Amino acid sequence: MTTPLTQFGYGDVQLLDGPMLVQFRQNHSLFLSLNEDSLLKPFRQLAGQPAPGEDMGGWYSPSGLFDPPKNMTGYIPGHRFGQYLAGLSRAYAVTGDAETQAKVQRLVAGFSATISERFYKDYCIPAYTFDKTNCGLIDAHEFARDPQALAVLNRATDAVLPYLPPKALNREEMMARPHKNISFTWDETYTLPENFYLAYQRGAGARYRELARRFLEDDTYFGPLSENRNVLPGQHAYSHVNALCSAMQAYLTDGSEKHLHAARNGFAFVQQQSFATGGWGPREGFCKPESDELAKSLTSTHDSFETPCGAYGHFKITRYLMRVTGDSRYGDSMETILYNTILGARPIRPDGISFYYADYNNDGKKVDYDQKWPCCSGTFPQLTADYGISSYLRSAKGIHVNLYVPSRVTWRQGGARVSLTQTTQYPVNGDVGMQLALSRPEQFTIALRIPAWAGGLSRVAVNGKRVDVSLKPGTWAELDRTWKDGDQVELSLDMPLRLVALDDHHPQLVALLYGPVALFAIEQGSRPITEKQLLAAERIGSSSEWQVSSDEGKVRLLPYSAIRDESYRLYQQM
Repeated sequence: MTTPLTQFGYGDVQLLDGPMLVQFRQNHSLFLSLNEDSLLKPFRQLAGQPAPGEDMGGWYSPSGLFDPPKNMTGYIPGHRFGQYLAGLSRAYAVTGDAETQAKVQRLVAGFSATISERFYKDYCIPAYTFDKTNCGLIDAHEFARDPQALAVLNRATDAVLPYLPPKALNREEMMARPHKNISFTWDETYTLPENFYLAYQRGAGARYRELARRFLEDDTYFGPLSENRNVLPGQHAYSHVNALCSAMQAYLTDGSEKHLHAARNGFAFVQQQSFATGGWGPREGFCKPESDELAKSLTSTHDSFETPCGAYGHFKITRYLMRVTGDSRYGDSMETILYNTILGARPIRPDGISFYYADYNNDGKKVDYDQKWPCCSGTFPQLTADYGISSYLRSAKGIHVNLYVPSRVTWRQGGARVSLTQTTQYPVNGDVGMQLALSRPEQFTIALRIPAWAGGLSRVAVNGKRVDVSLKPGTWAELDRTWKDGDQVELSLDMPLRLVALDDHHPQLVALLYGPVALFAIEQGSRPITEKQLLAAERIGSSSEWQVSSDEGKVRLLPYSAIRDESYRLYQQM
């Protein structure tokens, strides 16, 4: 299935100095340094093989302490191995680092020697873990050029198939089956199709297409969503957003319009109950529409958004939908998640302690998860390796600039070799500079995303001269001309202060945003602030810090990425 927009290769985009590059390097370095025997140890142990190396602990290593939900130690042995492998494979594709490629290929060979059906005997969520294994192996094949990875995948698939149900089961159906403990009802068979389809596309064989079709959850999820029926309330949030990516692959691979409708409608339902940060799913669940559940979460829980996992799924589904529809507003949604959630996540520690939940409670605080190597430790390195391919997209006419981040993209346009370099402090301000280098003049289009929130004073200049081009918010500004070496584009986005209500039922409960950036009040509790006072907020110098003058004194505000150990709140009561 052809799409209006396509992805660049990982090696085509280079992040330059900035917070995204910092996160990518932190994750690349951490996973490159992990002990290979320790990574492989759970597979060797559960296959009854000699298992040298230290236990990694937490969710990753088998443990007799596992007693869900009271004690999650030893929850899913080896569960994130595939995602760590995928993150390293993508990092190799980004950097070309030979040491990274060699580690990927050693891990694939080591894993191959452990494959056994015994691994899944009495294993609580086999589909969940195998899906990550599948992803890691197809990424090792595609991005790290591992010649054995697809053969290893076929053997790993043979090992897990006896433990998979005949079709995708929702959690109610899982609960109805005999189970040893509650964790056996948590498997996520409905996320399998995306990577099965990708395995088929990358040459693993026709059976992967058939497996993908087998596990499409059409009866209770995609079918109703395709008819615009909201079946999200009560469902596990991240996995069901992730499952929308399977629907997109059903469209891209099989041309299924039903699944495209399901993905578009499902994501629209997610956005209808999202926080101003773009995050969703307090306590990892979706709320009932027309209810107070989202508002109550601001006082009843600190587990507001499953950040690295949710951001990873959000980036994927918005990238799919933007490729297929060309709609720039999916880029707006991706940008909101970037600046208000994941760029504020704490780094994974060397011992596996990880950032998990963003906290939007009225007495919010950043804390790390108490178990080592949880689910978010796997999606974080994948997401940061994907930052580059999320920043730009190709079209038949040229290039679409989706994210305004310090970076360089290089490609061939017609007969020319072209690179575009962005320099910017965005979103501290709305100014973005782009410089072109071309081997020869070439005509093509540079399309710039104009966010739906942009004010009326945005402007674009080429080589210092303002260009008369449509800057309608929520669309692409298309610059079609013959470009030459040294040409410069200057974009200045008008970034007004604005208020975003929690939902239609709570119009007086608002978050203050500057362009795409949510501003958090750095104080506990709540104090009344008027609409006029909020919209009169002032930046302190040229920093990212702001302040509001209320009747009870000044309130300091920071973007999520600038918050360290301070107490904060997202929503203000007008």
